[in-house]
Amino acid sequence: MKIWFGENQTNDVRLMVKASSVLFSGKSKYQKIDIIENPTYGKILFLDGTFQLTERDEYIYHEMLAHIPLFSISKPEEVLIIGGGDGGLARECLKHNIKKLKLVEIDEMVVELSKRYLPSLSSSFSDKRMDLLIGDGAEFISKTKEKFDVILIDSTDPVGPARALFTEEFYRNVKMALKNGGIVGSQTGSPFLFPEHIKNAYFNMKRVFKYVYVYVATVPTYPSSIWSFTFASDAEIKRRREIDIKTSYYNEKMHDCNVIPQFVIDMLKD
Repeated sequence: MKIWFGENQTNDVRLMVKASSVLFSGKSKYQKIDIIENPTYGKILFLDGTFQLTERDEYIYHEMLAHIPLFSISKPEEVLIIGGGDGGLARECLKHNIKKLKLVEIDEMVVELSKRYLPSLSSSFSDKRMDLLIGDGAEFISKTKEKFDVILIDSTDPVGPARALFTEEFYRNVKMALKNGGIVGSQTGSPFLFPEHIKNAYFNMKRVFKYVYVYVATVPTYPSSIWSFTFASDAEIKRRREIDIKTSYYNEKMHDCNVIPQFVIDMLKD
């Protein structure tokens, strides 16, 4: 029997993959969770019927979100991740010589299932520098007195509860939790299919921070395959260290040149 899983990326576009096995299918307190295996992409995590990651291409997303801000800090020591319960982004951050990584994930079941089925990502949870907190990221950032060099938003798309992680108010709270020269970074969706997502984050960040930069990457299983990442700081975001870790997608030319498509440039003009 053939079992297919897919994401309705728009009202008339759907990406489907065949499951060679279904490892888990159920609901947490917050969302529907499915983990399947596919011959091409390996294990795949779906949340509420949308692709979150595949073993085959997850490194692209996680490297781009982690290394651009971390290599833009001369000596990063403390990092905060909002979301990221699969552990993949934490894995990339921990490749740097940081002292502490705090991860705030609202859905404990995502963490537990990732530990069970996605060890190549969730191994980061066993690192002694990791501090895992199960809770609401927006609430945490509004109350914390801690200060971080880098704050990364590894959330689902800005709909439902995740919408709070893309507002001007949220970015103002983030700024209060950053050290001088600190950087915030967020995934900001497909500029091709959902330009309103990237524009919303970009212009809200511009109201709060002096510098805002957009990078793009090709993630095969994400809507349109073109994915955006937006970073902001009151200091210029440029590479300040030599790349001394192993990467498979991110590199110094990608960081230094920051080449983005013209249609993305046009949509972000004031």
